This record gives sequence, C-alpha cells and structure tokens, in this order.
Amino acid sequence: MRKLIFLILVVVTMCLGMQATCQAQEPAMQAQEPPMQTEEPATQTEEPASEVQQAAQLEVSVAAICRDVVDREPDGYGTSFPVSVGKLYCFTKITGAQSPTQITHVWSFDGNERARVDLAVNAASWRTYSSKIIQPHELGAWSVDVLDSGGNVLKRLEFDVAP
Repeated sequence: MRKLIFLILVVVTMCLGMQATCQAQEPAMQAQEPPMQTEEPATQTEEPASEVQQAAQLEVSVAAICRDVVDREPDGYGTSFPVSVGKLYCFTKITGAQSPTQITHVWSFDGNERARVDLAVNAASWRTYSSKIIQPHELGAWSVDVLDSGGNVLKRLEFDVAP
C-alpha cells in the first residue's frame, strides 16, 4: 500500500515539475521500507519461537522416587524399594517455565506404561509430584519419564521394587 501511495506521489510530483523534491524524498522512503519488512516476519514467527524457547528452557532441576513428600520435599528417596512400601511418589522440581505449562509423569513397569499423570507448572520454579500404588505382584524394573507439554522426555528416573 505504501509503495502505491509513493508511486502516485512521484507521478504527481513529476507532473508538477518538482522532480528534485521527489528524488530527495525517495532515499528516505527506501530507508524506511526495509526495517518494516524485517519487522513483519519477526512478528509472524514470534509465537512458534517462544514455544520452542519455552521447551528448551524447561528443566527438571530435582527429581526423586520417594516414599513420601513432606513440606514440599522428597522423603525416603532411593532407587530400590521393598514391595511392602505400598505407594511411591515421583517428586519433580521444574525450573525455567516462562508461562504456565504442564509436565507429565509416565510410570512404567517392565517397559509397559502403568499410569500417565498430567501436572500443572504455574511458575518459573515449581515443585510437583505424582504417586503410584505398587501392587504385591509388581516386582522388578520401574521407570518414570518426565515429559514436557510437547511429549519430549526431560528426565527418566529408574528404580526397582524387590520382595
């Protein structure tokens, strides 16, 4: 639209015999156009870039499989638990969130998914946890994958349940 107006202005000015004024204005108009062209694409790609940036900055700064969560901290954490524990928790402290988002804890036993828990992350530093009841017959290798909102694995915790 600006180019069309500029072109009309040039034609009108030339017709009036003011070609020197038109040439003096032309470089100034050309100098203004490139920044406007650069700004438009940046605005169009701003949202996807911020989503990618959000995912890149999200980090699991603390993660633990534990027997309990007390005062927002993991209690009785380890990598091997007796089946008599009954219930285990996956505690995570997430840092780097630029806006509210979510993570997912995916509990797996012997490579098979047993539970998927979506958890809100509402601040740049956020503690959250999920829990899983351990059945008496579920002896062996367990893992919990911590996923970002795009399904990318941020952290994997491995542990085992013994008799």
